[in-house]
Amino acid sequence: MNKPELLKEMLKKSRYVVFFGGAGVSTESGIPDFRSEDGIYKTRLKYGHPPEIILSHTFFMSNPGVFYDFYRSNMIFVNAKPNKAHLALSKLENEGKLKAVITQNIDGLHQLAGSKEVLELHGSVHRNYCMKCRKSYDLDYILDSTDIPKCTHCGGIIRPDVTLYEESLDMQVLSKAMEHIHKADMLIVGGTSLAVYPAAGLIDYYNGDRLVLINKSETPYDSFANLIIHDFVGKVMGDLAGC
Repeated sequence: MNKPELLKEMLKKSRYVVFFGGAGVSTESGIPDFRSEDGIYKTRLKYGHPPEIILSHTFFMSNPGVFYDFYRSNMIFVNAKPNKAHLALSKLENEGKLKAVITQNIDGLHQLAGSKEVLELHGSVHRNYCMKCRKSYDLDYILDSTDIPKCTHCGGIIRPDVTLYEESLDMQVLSKAMEHIHKADMLIVGGTSLAVYPAAGLIDYYNGDRLVLINKSETPYDSFANLIIHDFVGKVMGDLAGC
């Protein structure tokens, strides 16, 4: 039995499937992974700092103008559309197989594809709020503003509802993700190097024997997997769900 057939067989036997995805899920929608060598080099060249510094809490608080210049240019992709991975996951959820999507991405493409139970570990570009009065703003407000977006109510600085470096993950979202993974009888992990913690540590909460890793390169968890597929997530998931 080849790997795609084995994956389908594992899915057929499962009743509680959870998908955990990273940047590789969205790269097929044209959203680049800024952690690539090319991305880091270009960022250093223009801003004098790597992305991890610019997207940190400290940098945002001290240089919000530079942060937003980078953020608007490199973290927001309004023309991106869901790819086969997003569509496949939505279809599997509609069929009752998939119980949750846990994502490290902040682009909102899972919801755009129709997924309902989406746990965004790092927040979303579509949610923004005033740091002073907590008034909410949508993505259009950020894109339409110039320099540092300010609150129309109190004049405070608006920030994206995303987890910056040096900040903790939302414990409520994290706890729910742990609960889903603990209940799962099949965990599909796709498009992530599993190198960013604490998100990567979520796999430790899985107790089943159908751990599937779909990634172009090796991960630190390969030795624990029941099935490893080195391929594009969209291709593998699309074939699995018939998309």
